[in-house]
Amino acid sequence: MKQKLRIGIVGGTGYTGVELLRLLSQHPDAELVAITSRKETGMAVSDMFPSLRGRVALKFIDPEKAGLAQCDVVFFATPNAVAMTQAQALVDAGVRVIDLSADFRLQDIAEWETWYKTTHAAPKLVAEAVYGLPEVNRERIRSARIVANPGCYPTAVQLGLLPLVEAGVVDLDHLIADAKSGVSGAGRKAEVNILFSEASDNFAAYGVAGHRHWPEIRQGLARAAGKEVGLVFIPHLTPMIRGIHATLYARVSKEDDFQKLFEDRYRDEPFVDVMPPGSQPDTRSVRAANLCRVAVHRPRQHGGGSDTLVILSVIDNLVKGAAGQAIQNMNIMFGLPETTGLMQVPVVP
Repeated sequence: MKQKLRIGIVGGTGYTGVELLRLLSQHPDAELVAITSRKETGMAVSDMFPSLRGRVALKFIDPEKAGLAQCDVVFFATPNAVAMTQAQALVDAGVRVIDLSADFRLQDIAEWETWYKTTHAAPKLVAEAVYGLPEVNRERIRSARIVANPGCYPTAVQLGLLPLVEAGVVDLDHLIADAKSGVSGAGRKAEVNILFSEASDNFAAYGVAGHRHWPEIRQGLARAAGKEVGLVFIPHLTPMIRGIHATLYARVSKEDDFQKLFEDRYRDEPFVDVMPPGSQPDTRSVRAANLCRVAVHRPRQHGGGSDTLVILSVIDNLVKGAAGQAIQNMNIMFGLPETTGLMQVPVVP
């Protein structure tokens, strides 16, 4: 009988944590052995999340008593600036680490410190960390000791723009990403702007002057292009629980069959679905699934043709934008079929 992977989760009381638990409880090669929370130590996971009754029998445990060093892999579903203080000890103990926060995403330490407003505690580990976008870094992820799981907006935006950037067929100085997220993207916390009375029946941009995901997206696109890119990124909060819809604009610099370009780029990618011409994917078409749906458009302009491409990219921010992609990375790291435990059909309505 094949031995299952022993899995620990640090910080399992948020939306990303419960999504990890939901998916891992159905994973045939995963054994959940520890989930930590200092505040909720001793509480049954199913008492906090009744959806997991009969699926997860663990209780939250203090991190110091969790025996994480005996795990095969540890997921950090923690706020920013937590994983960077604990990951090195686990890596040194032979544990493979997947961090769902932003601690290891940016390779430029000074830039990370500017955006996250604290001193980085593990700069050497940043240099080793592999950015966990499988559609780009699959081979490096296989042997990685630590993976920086991408952010939700960066996943949707990069997957939508990568084929164009890699092929060099658009103006790389003037890319635009207009992205909308459900309220769960803000996390499971008490803040006025995400209260029901504030977020419901409302639609608002935020972070217009600058958002933390902007340098992460630019870093990924610059790697694909082989040079710096210019990007305007504007996020919006929408009155829905989960989902990201990114409307992406790029000016054509070289003619190509853009539909074919996307189909060829993602032909062998199990979790990127290039839609037929004219499609308009919506967020519910990916709800609760580890899937990105992409559609390529070239709207009319100047009364006739157009020099602007519009790419529509939708994901579930908690799955392909967080927990599902983290498990996809785990599968790759441990030589499992990449789709293992991740073939859930989207939930509609």
